[in-house]
Order: sequence, then C-alpha cells, then structure tokens
Amino acid sequence: MAATISFVKFLLIVVLLAVTSRSTTALSNSPSVVKAAYWFEQSIFPASAINSSLYTHIYYAFLVPNNITYELQVSNSTAESLSRFTSSLSTKTPPLKTLLSIGGASSDPAVFAQIASNLISRKNFINSTIEVARNFGFDGLDLDWEFPQNSTEMENLDLLLQDWRNAILNDAKRRSQLPLLLTGAVYFAVDFFLSTTSRPYPVASINNNMDWINVMFYDYHGSWGNDTGPLASLFDPKSNVSTQYGLNSWVQAGLYPNKITMGIPLYGRTWELKDPNVHGFGAPAVGAGPGNGAMAYLQVAEFNRQTGATVVHDVDTVSVYSYSGTSWISYDDDLTVTAKISFAQAFGLRGYFFWAAGFDGNGTISSRASKAWMGDKCKCING
Repeated sequence: MAATISFVKFLLIVVLLAVTSRSTTALSNSPSVVKAAYWFEQSIFPASAINSSLYTHIYYAFLVPNNITYELQVSNSTAESLSRFTSSLSTKTPPLKTLLSIGGASSDPAVFAQIASNLISRKNFINSTIEVARNFGFDGLDLDWEFPQNSTEMENLDLLLQDWRNAILNDAKRRSQLPLLLTGAVYFAVDFFLSTTSRPYPVASINNNMDWINVMFYDYHGSWGNDTGPLASLFDPKSNVSTQYGLNSWVQAGLYPNKITMGIPLYGRTWELKDPNVHGFGAPAVGAGPGNGAMAYLQVAEFNRQTGATVVHDVDTVSVYSYSGTSWISYDDDLTVTAKISFAQAFGLRGYFFWAAGFDGNGTISSRASKAWMGDKCKCING
C-alpha cells in the first residue's frame, strides 16, 4: 500500500512539473493523437502481429538512399517486405497509418548532408521517396538523419524540408489525394549542447513543413560509458541530460508542443559492474552487460524473473533499473511509462512513439501507454 501511495504522489508531481513548465506557445487546434512505434523486419514479430488497437501510426525502418543517385534503394526482397508490411496493416481494425522511415542510426549521415546541400540532389531524393511511398501504399515519410554535423547542414536541412513539403503538396494535388505525412526522428534537445559544435535544428522550418517530429528521449547513458546511468530519465537533478531539459529546449526555441512526440524505449541498456556491491547510478562498470549492452524489454523482464534481480524505481529521475550479481540494466517499465505519458499529455505533446514494436512481447508496455493517455479529446484517429 505504501508503495502505491508513493507512486500516486509521484505521478501528481510529474504532472504538476509538466503543467508549470509548459509553454504557452501552442497551436489553437487540437490535431489527432499519435501513438506510434518503429518496426523492422523480424521473423519473431511480423507486421501482422502488431495490435492496431494500441497504435495509430507505424514506421517501417529503414530504407536508405543510394550514395550516388540519392534515390531510395529497393531490392526485390525489400519490395516484398514493403508490400507485406503495408498490406498486412491495411486490413487491421482499427486501421493504421504507415510511414516509410529513411535513414537510421546505422546509415551514413554524410550521404544526407550531400543530398541536402544541392538543389538537384534534393530533388532526386525527394521524388524517389514520394514515388516509393505511393507505389507501396504508405501514408507518409519519415527522415531519420542521425545527425546533421554543423550549422551549414542544419541550414540545408531547412531547404530540404521546404522542398520536400512543396513536392508533397504538388504530388497530392496532381493525384487528387491527401498529402503524404512528413515527420522526422531528431536528437533529444534542439541543440547538440554536449558537443563543441553548436548546431540548433531549424525550428521554424519544422513548424512550417513537418507534421511532427519524433524526439529520441533515450540513450542518455549506455555501456559506452564507464559507469551506470539512466537510459531515458525524465528528470536529472545533476545534469541537463534528461527528457525534461530536452523538451523544454525544443519548446523554448519556438517549436509547438503538438509538433512533438515523446520517444520511449522498449529496451534496456546493460552494464557489467566492477563491484556487485556498488550498484546505484554512477556505479563503476567494466563493459557491456547481458545482451552485449542492450536487451529488449521482454528479455529484461525474463532476466529479472530468472535471476531474482533487485528492481529499483528512482523517483528523482523517473527511471527504473535492476541488478543481479555484476549485471545492471536501465530500462522503462509500466510505472515509468505511465508517468512519462502523464507528463507528455500535461505538456500538450502530440503523443509518443516506441523503439521498437515487438520489444515488449505481448504488448505489456504498449498497452499500458495507450491506456495511460487519458481523455483522447482530440480523437485518436489516424490523421
């Protein structure tokens, strides 16, 4: 009972903090809620297994442009995968909107820099994305450029978004169809303040040309560091590496809150502790833990069950971690996700997205998140 009362008080604090820090700069209309997830081809969780009652939008991850022609590369096997994806989701009830995501963490950011730098390369790339999206029945396009490296590339991103939006509108007019959605996955803060190179995103262009952005509020810490830390802390009293700080940076820069979806991980980051008796945040680590540094949520839950791991909910950061022996894992669970959804809704965000669909197995976390988004006054329809 005490734990339940503490968590209720904790949720109230989260919502109050969101309301008091929420910007008054918001659009007057109330666009439809976004409950989204990225999905990639995997035999253990095919697109047909996606529960459409838990989502509104699903992103196909990923296609990449050719580094010479700058057009999307679609092999025969990729074409089959794209067709399976859109056809299996088109028959879902309720229906789902599908978006084709381009890029990803493993793609070459230099290719996107080259594409954005030149009018002809932008045109070739944009026309290719629209053609592929239309040919395979997608409802939108998503850019995952990780990441523009300097202010010039950010300026060119502005040009790319302007050209892309114009091309999408022209395409819709020519076809007498609704325009494709245009979204993007971005860094957790509006500027790369942890870098020596200042490069803020073109916020005005995002407001004018994109339907929304998917802000990656995760991977704040991982086994690439020498000590443990929260994967996706909502708050951080000791640094600016937190979702609250990143979100405030975007809104203070002028981005409308309802242009933002909150990224939530369906996975954990793992470490191997140097000393099993030192197991809090900042505990010394000697490398990656189980799963070579990362585990899907369903694997984390199974690890906790099998090992009898100690699970710790940290109220100060709104995060959870578990440890057993020298294994240490930071992740999100149903409690922290509920708090984050409450914060996102109180802040006036468009919605949320997960990386990645299927990582929670039977949808434990996805279901909790969908139910936690209260009211749905703006109608959780796919638009």
